[in-house]
Amino acid sequence: MKTPADKFTERQRRQKLRELVAEMDAAELSQFASGTFGCHELLDRVLVLGNNVEQYVLDHPACVQNEEWYALANQAVKALRELYQLVGAAHLNGEDGAGQVYPNKSTRRKRTG
Repeated sequence: MKTPADKFTERQRRQKLRELVAEMDAAELSQFASGTFGCHELLDRVLVLGNNVEQYVLDHPACVQNEEWYALANQAVKALRELYQLVGAAHLNGEDGAGQVYPNKSTRRKRTG
């Protein structure tokens, strides 16, 4: 399932990807592909962060007493849980995430159509 990104977010992601490609070669980037320790590291970080946001923000008494804050904190927890499921599914199946691109001369695909 691909989560749609708005145009600004996608431009931002592609810019960050260009920066990564400028800093790392294809072999270094491949260390973060699904099924690798690098991807497992992301999975762990998302889990820890989701747990922390739930425990220290969503369940905080100040947050619980404010409807708007609680709703936003709950959205954050739900988004992190969804991200965990998406990364985990791709990681366990050894699949690249939806839309993953490595724009490197040796790995770049030609567009058709």
